[in-house]
Amino acid sequence: MRGCRGRFHGTGCCVAALGLLWAAAWGSRAVAAPITFNTALPVATQQFVFRERFVRVHSTGDVTPANRDLTASGAISVLAYGVTPDFALFGIAPWFDKRLELNMGGGRIARSTGGGLGDVTLLGRYTAYRYDGPGVNLRVAPYAGVQAPTGSDDVRDALGLLPRPLQPGSGAWDPIVGLVATYQTLPYEVDGQFSYKATTAAGGFRFGNSAELDGSLQYRLWPRRLGSGLPAFVYGVMEFNLVHQDRNEINGVADPNSGGTTLSLAPGLQYVTRTWILEAAVQVPVAQNLNGSGLMNDYVVNAGFRINF
Repeated sequence: MRGCRGRFHGTGCCVAALGLLWAAAWGSRAVAAPITFNTALPVATQQFVFRERFVRVHSTGDVTPANRDLTASGAISVLAYGVTPDFALFGIAPWFDKRLELNMGGGRIARSTGGGLGDVTLLGRYTAYRYDGPGVNLRVAPYAGVQAPTGSDDVRDALGLLPRPLQPGSGAWDPIVGLVATYQTLPYEVDGQFSYKATTAAGGFRFGNSAELDGSLQYRLWPRRLGSGLPAFVYGVMEFNLVHQDRNEINGVADPNSGGTTLSLAPGLQYVTRTWILEAAVQVPVAQNLNGSGLMNDYVVNAGFRINF
């Protein structure tokens, strides 16, 4: 079964590697930033940024008689800390309830995790290049870390052990590397990211390696002209997420009904003040090339807030 790992497992299910959903601060104030992935703007030294992101995913399109219908709802908590002007640490903790409905034994049944903590991700990001000009900032930052097996991978229901993609955790240690760049001006900001997760096996099961390319444009809609004493800003956001995941492996044998490539667009809005942000976006797939009978994403709803302190 595709999908409860691809962009969702561990930090979600069928959403962007979701271990890379970070919040950032520029100096001591909040700024616009990508909603579905990372930014290269720094976290101020000895300051924290907390982000809470609520996610709901719906996946259908099963071509088999099982007619599977997957819904996953939950939250991703992110805490960032500025160690130095160029180096920041991030901790990412997901909590999700995954519910799978399917035809079995002449009826319709449902299998669910009942909610639980997923695999926590720990990352370090270093600003390798910076440029500050009149009304312009540019940052390029590589990052690296690991997704740790903190989530349970042995949850059972009345029918027995849940399939591995439905489990809250993977049971494996998965390294993550990436590069993010941010170009910020007064009216708009552009961000780009590439990330790669190399998965490892646990209990005879290995999720497919995944690679992701993301882009984001945030444009100031209000106020149209800057003045003194402005307390808040409204940004329109448009993002894309291109994700490829290799096939899962069971005891070293590739699962033909897993993995594939998905391209999504995500329009959204952000309300930005000096110390906090409210944001929402809806990811809509525009192209999906999945292997075998993998489930297709219908939509991914993202909503949340960020606080600098």
